Amino acid sequence: MTLSNIMTQNLYRASYIVLYIWIQNADTKGAIYLTAKNGTFPILLKSFKSHDISTTRGTSNLLSVTAKNLSRDHTDDYWNESSDALFSNFVNDTYSESESNVWKSKRSINDAVSKNITLVLENLLKNYENSQLPTHGKGYPTVVQTNILIRSMGPVSELDMDYSMDCYFRQYWRDTRLSFLGPIRSLSLSIKMLERIWRPDTYFYNGKHSYVHTITVPNKLLRISQHGDILYSMRLTIKAKCPMELRNFPMDRQSCPLILGSYAYSNQQLVYQWQNSQSVNFVPGMTLSQFDLISFPYRNFTFTRREGDFSVLQVSFNLQRHTGYFLIQVYVPCILIVVLSWVSFWIHREATSDRVGLGITTVLTLSTISLDSRTDLPKVRYATALDWFLLMSFFYCIATLLEFAGVHYFTKVGSGEIVIDDSEWEDLIEEVGGDAFAARQLAVRRRSSARSEHNFSFSTAPEDQEHSDAQSQPEQVSVRLTMERTTQTEVRVPRWRQLLYCLAGDDQYRRQRQREAGNRGHINSVSHIDKAARILFPASFALLNLFYWMVYAFSNDAFAWSDNPINTLSH
Repeated sequence: MTLSNIMTQNLYRASYIVLYIWIQNADTKGAIYLTAKNGTFPILLKSFKSHDISTTRGTSNLLSVTAKNLSRDHTDDYWNESSDALFSNFVNDTYSESESNVWKSKRSINDAVSKNITLVLENLLKNYENSQLPTHGKGYPTVVQTNILIRSMGPVSELDMDYSMDCYFRQYWRDTRLSFLGPIRSLSLSIKMLERIWRPDTYFYNGKHSYVHTITVPNKLLRISQHGDILYSMRLTIKAKCPMELRNFPMDRQSCPLILGSYAYSNQQLVYQWQNSQSVNFVPGMTLSQFDLISFPYRNFTFTRREGDFSVLQVSFNLQRHTGYFLIQVYVPCILIVVLSWVSFWIHREATSDRVGLGITTVLTLSTISLDSRTDLPKVRYATALDWFLLMSFFYCIATLLEFAGVHYFTKVGSGEIVIDDSEWEDLIEEVGGDAFAARQLAVRRRSSARSEHNFSFSTAPEDQEHSDAQSQPEQVSVRLTMERTTQTEVRVPRWRQLLYCLAGDDQYRRQRQREAGNRGHINSVSHIDKAARILFPASFALLNLFYWMVYAFSNDAFAWSDNPINTLSH
């Protein structure tokens, strides 16, 4: 019994019969996919040899047929035979002996396909025009769907205003000219085939420098399905422009776009679309060193150029900068340096070199920090938030120096020098008989006597006399005015007790020290300017810091993320 008769008798009993017929000759080939299902069988196998198959590419003189998935639910002995036996019986009953030998040598469809895959492609591309769009002449545009898988992102450069990322860039489109029939659902092709088929001329509008990875081979993939659906994937490193607004730096937020579209085809010829709601994705665990990725909205829109309207895709990476690095490297050091400059308010006002040296050191240190913090920033026309903070720190350090200049100017007696005008000097020289040294000693004694009578009533020769109240106040110190116009204090109170008095803020000890200062013949008290500065400088600096951080915190909350099409693209 022939296979044709068995199929006719068991047509309603078989669930389905799938026949793969491989057709080949010297110059062309094709494939016919015949299905018999639920009682319909379009071609009688007995007459298949003479059947017109002009709808395929070429005619056949060599056929290879495989029958599989026949129903095994029947008791007919023929149906219980193996597929190989079915195939052998079908060939013997249908074709001549010479043809049967050829058929039997090609029983495996997988072997046939693997040997003839190149011939299939050659046949598909025989009359293929790779300069024409797949929908050329059909009245509607070709649709290219896109998705991106981002492997890594960064660095984001404020100096160059750009960013980089490593990604898998995938494009999908349908080209029915490349559709085929056969047992294989898709073909993975060599990238050499890219030169022989049409592919979209996608480019990045805001790209600066992008390249395809080529180690160890070009990282590209080309896959074609039976229906002509094409997947074109490649691994790219993209460097794209990111226009930044740095007024709030380093508490800023940035929105870095990636814009892509066709270079030459208008939206009447080629339309880009994101593939689905997950068209932009990231490898799990991906992080950025200086930013947090807040969101990445993406959209399709039409961009108008002089050449026409073009379909464009855009994704915006909304980033928020980490401030931890700048707090540690800039803000905290600046605050500590400013606080250090205030130490001069507690240094004796006559210690000129100490106070000036401290002030200059703080200014120079701030200058170094300022220069270092701006090495990675562009030379923008406006001041950033970091610039304002550095300026504020500079202001306080310089104000500390100016404060000391005022203290020094208003000090009545500095180091004990006696200022004598010309007329007084002549009188003194004449009085002592022309001895300049004796004249200066006389001037010192007179100045000391005048000050003592005005304040404390003590003798101009303290080495010979004692104060009248020395016995009632044993803690009081004796003062001796030396020849070199300096003072020497003999302190009777132990130093450790003086320290306790000082720490406790003892009023009696404070008054005693004031009397000692007056007895020495020069002012040793704390300047009123220093006293005011000890309160005014820290308080004002704290208030300015509070205002500074509140302003920039609220400005960040008011930041509008970029989710609108960019209309300032250049070709």
